[in-house]
Amino acid sequence: MDRASFDRLFDMTDRTVIVTGGTRGIGLALAEGYVLAGARVVVASRKADACEQAAQHLRGLGGSAIGVPTHLGAVDDLGALVERTVSEFGGVDVLVNNAANPLAQPLGQITVDALTKSFEVNLQGPVLLVQEALPHLKASPHAAVLNMVSIGAFIFAPMLSIYASMKAALMSFTRSMAAEFVHDGIRVNALAPGPVDTDMMRKNPQEAIDGMVNGTLMRRLATADEMVGAALLLTSDAGSYLTGQVIMVDGGGTPR
Repeated sequence: MDRASFDRLFDMTDRTVIVTGGTRGIGLALAEGYVLAGARVVVASRKADACEQAAQHLRGLGGSAIGVPTHLGAVDDLGALVERTVSEFGGVDVLVNNAANPLAQPLGQITVDALTKSFEVNLQGPVLLVQEALPHLKASPHAAVLNMVSIGAFIFAPMLSIYASMKAALMSFTRSMAAEFVHDGIRVNALAPGPVDTDMMRKNPQEAIDGMVNGTLMRRLATADEMVGAALLLTSDAGSYLTGQVIMVDGGGTPR
């Protein structure tokens, strides 16, 4: 390998990246990472003002960025997100399915409404968004999809069965997408965070947070920024031979 090839490994210059749930937490950290790596970034979330604030922040880092209000559970919004991205930046190279609904109900008390809302945002939205972006991903020489799942998809998840099951299903879709899209030059991988210090995490009771922390070897929450390296690996040329895989960024919480 020469210097020029090495310098291109994590370089996202001239690539367009969509990050759903990109206005806070892990999504915003990933969006920052992509902008700093040279990408044009589109952040999507439900709130228009949050989208604009995030886009302004990303532009302040020196990058090209727009915000597109999008509800992952609203099917019509998905096509509109892709259309706006393509009209603004000319294509889609990387899609990061990060938006999630953390609805939790104990087994025995699960409602149809909760199951439906979780399904629409955590599974239906990501899968249909990939379909909407597919023609543009096929046209990209550097196409990659990153599905954000969770270690909950791989471990015992009492009280979190709705969320964990949707993430497990998204993990299954990740493998199927990798197999079906490989001939189109599209790599598809997943990233499974452990406990991360975000708004979503802070809504849990302290004893639940303590339990998650104590379940890791490193005995601490991750910062959102600690997800950036793995995400870049999975979606840049540095991961050119990686597809159909999951990286568990969990502080050593999940025995393999």
